[in-house]
Amino acid sequence: MKKFCYIILQLILIFAFIQLLKAEEFKRAKELPEVVVTATRTEVEVRMAPASVNVVSKEKIEVKKPKTIDEALNDVSGVMIRRSKGLMDTLSFITLRGLGEQKRTLILMDGTVLNTPYVGNIKLGGFFPEDLEKIEVVKGPFSSLYGGYAMAGVVNFITKMPEKREVVLKTGYGSSFDRGDAMDDLKRAYFSYGDKVKNLSFFISYGRHDTNGYPTDFVTSSKVPTGITGAKPSYDRYGNPTYITGNGGDNRWWDDGITIKAQYDFSEKTKVRFTFMRNRYEYNYDKPHTYLVNATTGLPVYYPSEVSYLSGSGGRVNNIYGTFFETEFFKKLKTKLNVSYFDTTKDWYVTVGSKARIWGCAPGTKPEDCGYVSNTPQKAFTADLQFTLPIFNNQLLTFGAFYRWDYANTKEKYLTNWKDEESTVSLKYQSKGKAQTYAFYIQDEILLRPDLTLYVGARQDFWKTYDGYVNQVGSKGYPIKYPSNSESSFNPKVAIVYKPFEKTAVRGSVGKAFRAPTIYELYRTWTSARGITYAGNPELKPETVISYEAGVTQDLWKGAKVNFAIFYNKMDNLIYRKTVNATYQDLINVGKAESKGWEAGFEQKFDFGLKFFANLTYTDSKVLENKAKPTTVGKRLTYLPLWMGNAGVELKKGKFSAYVVGRYMDKWYSDDENKDKKSKVYGSYDEYFVIDVRISYQLNKFTTFSLWLDNIFDRDYYYYYKAPGASWFTELSIKF
Repeated sequence: MKKFCYIILQLILIFAFIQLLKAEEFKRAKELPEVVVTATRTEVEVRMAPASVNVVSKEKIEVKKPKTIDEALNDVSGVMIRRSKGLMDTLSFITLRGLGEQKRTLILMDGTVLNTPYVGNIKLGGFFPEDLEKIEVVKGPFSSLYGGYAMAGVVNFITKMPEKREVVLKTGYGSSFDRGDAMDDLKRAYFSYGDKVKNLSFFISYGRHDTNGYPTDFVTSSKVPTGITGAKPSYDRYGNPTYITGNGGDNRWWDDGITIKAQYDFSEKTKVRFTFMRNRYEYNYDKPHTYLVNATTGLPVYYPSEVSYLSGSGGRVNNIYGTFFETEFFKKLKTKLNVSYFDTTKDWYVTVGSKARIWGCAPGTKPEDCGYVSNTPQKAFTADLQFTLPIFNNQLLTFGAFYRWDYANTKEKYLTNWKDEESTVSLKYQSKGKAQTYAFYIQDEILLRPDLTLYVGARQDFWKTYDGYVNQVGSKGYPIKYPSNSESSFNPKVAIVYKPFEKTAVRGSVGKAFRAPTIYELYRTWTSARGITYAGNPELKPETVISYEAGVTQDLWKGAKVNFAIFYNKMDNLIYRKTVNATYQDLINVGKAESKGWEAGFEQKFDFGLKFFANLTYTDSKVLENKAKPTTVGKRLTYLPLWMGNAGVELKKGKFSAYVVGRYMDKWYSDDENKDKKSKVYGSYDEYFVIDVRISYQLNKFTTFSLWLDNIFDRDYYYYYKAPGASWFTELSIKF
């Protein structure tokens, strides 16, 4: 199989070289300056933005051909994408600048916050990159403009609106080269229709993925009884000897999403847009596989128990409603109003009980022993009113108000059949709560000189949480009703951008950001079967960070550009779980940490449609103080690699396009004392370098054929789960 991959890669390079030889020299059309909106809430040239900015354009998305929206970012410097097991990973995340966990990076789609009210993460199943116009990545603290979650920065997915009639149809199929090594039988379909009739634009799309998956959840045991064969010797992530005795079966998955948008332009400066997005996903497992065999009878053995091999299903249904209005008053005052409603009607997963069996539960089994389903409906309402006003001929004032309301309600119910999440009976557990935020923000963009711009901004957030409630049915001390709590946070930022030469831009900034605790951290209190209580804490205060950055962007010779940035983040009041005694653990604000490092990038464009790029990111992060667990001081923060890097080429010439990228990720730790040093074992987070290839050829005016080759050299590594091996995918696209 590896030899086949080498042959494919050689054919790609030969074909690309032929295309270059056939290319005729021509003068490249003068490119318009690339602009970004997210960095300042107003349009500004990327090189003059007061932060490190990356823009993934529509053209790049088309060449790269990502299957998911986060995959479009996996070659951007300083951006960390987690996809432990491909599509099937419900814990996928996007993080920036050494501030770990999704809840510290704000994710937007057309201004709508995608971070969930419950835990602050994002669920990316059901979003499709074909809907996107571009992606803007702004690194560094942006609570001065966007409030909580924006400690590490902001990623804004911006969808497209048609300027003319366009119909897109796509269908594709792929699988692993070695069956069971990556997503098998992956099927993908996408349809969109857009048009503009006079002043009315509308767009509708639908996409779907299906895959039979591959085994990702392994069963381990420290010992295997005599008389049983087939166990595979291995180690756990701490280096202790163990055995792999089987797996939970192929991790199957499907997701889909529908987008409906309509926009009416009353005039060049006044428009209104309505958006509805519905995305869903569901995962499950086929029959588990045991490697163990009774040496005497030859029959399969499930050791230590059948339950050890069983994994429950899960899924999510999410609806997003949005309204955007833009106009201009008095020929100067630009006004934008963005209102959205985020409604997760189902966010569920099944936990298997102690007496469950592969086929279900035996008649008469108590629901308490069969399993339970956890479901967390969530809602969020957001309104953002923004004004932009030029003053004194050299200043641009941006100011506004923000409101957000969050709600989450977790219920766990026992099941009569763990394989049917609808077979619910009595309530096992419930926790719920609400939060709301009022905020006011202002930013002044001051042109001190034609080559020198100063940005001064601040935001005041007033945050309140209330109606906290938890009930662990049948346990002493429950239900509990929590009192309300409130905090405020003032977050300023100052940045300066200097352009000493036509091809040089230098910037520096300092800012403060915060993150309010989530409803999970505040109210999720529960007691395990072993009698240990894991308590939420309604008295938690927001986490804060003070960040410094300096950077430069420099154009070199024709088509060449380099950029470099250094950064330092000092985090305070980090939320951490403290062990109070043998039966009680609490969440408290105790932590201090820092992350510091640099990013460097280079790109070279050629007139004949070829582009080379490379980037490298170094992030040194560590715990400075932790009263709850002093042994973590000096250790690296979890889920953060020391090094990340990407290098690749893009080619777009005539009917042919190609994209080849090599991606490197250093090892990281999931243990807060960094004891999980063993690599290439189930549960470890390994160092890896993989190469992916995309090629497309336009068969005629309407039809394009594309081929994906992922991890072409079949690198073997773990991202806790077994990461996908080498795989292929083909797609036929019709566009007219």
